[in-house]
Amino acid sequence: MIAIIKYNAGNIRSVQNALTRLGYESIITDDKDEILNASKVIFPGVGEASSAMKYLKDKGLDQVILSIKNPMLGICLGLQLMCNHSEEGDTKCLGIFNAEVKKFPPKEKVPHMGWNSFSDLKGELFKDIKADNDMYYVHSYYAETNEQTVATCNYILPFSSAMQNNNFYATQFHPEKSADVGTQLLKNFLEL
Repeated sequence: MIAIIKYNAGNIRSVQNALTRLGYESIITDDKDEILNASKVIFPGVGEASSAMKYLKDKGLDQVILSIKNPMLGICLGLQLMCNHSEEGDTKCLGIFNAEVKKFPPKEKVPHMGWNSFSDLKGELFKDIKADNDMYYVHSYYAETNEQTVATCNYILPFSSAMQNNNFYATQFHPEKSADVGTQLLKNFLEL
């Protein structure tokens, strides 16, 4: 079973619908045992970092996430909450990725919203995916690039489009809204 973590964030149903289209059953849950026993875990979200992190801590889900041994995929806010710290609400995050989350400087339109390409793809998440494909982004904050970056995007400045640390994967873009390329990425994750 695939567990989608239920927490104080939006966009969770669209991820579940994408999994259903791929032929996979999933549950939306905040139950510790269901999450830890799932074959795959997805941590999606659209929202604000400090309130989302508070909800995770209040429910004990912060410790549950850190205990996950099977593959886990963070999406958008999920990626940001897996970093060390976010400038949004001056929020201490989960620390899975050794990166800071910062607000885009106001040089261009913020939020970064719409289609943008990525490059420097590394790892099994990108099997059968070519660099320079467009993915769908909606965010005002970005994770810095570092040694755990497995794809980069450039909007105002280079940032981590995707990251990996052992069994933890994350994308700043929304694969569930990124047409065929996003579907391939979700399929790659589900087949890990």
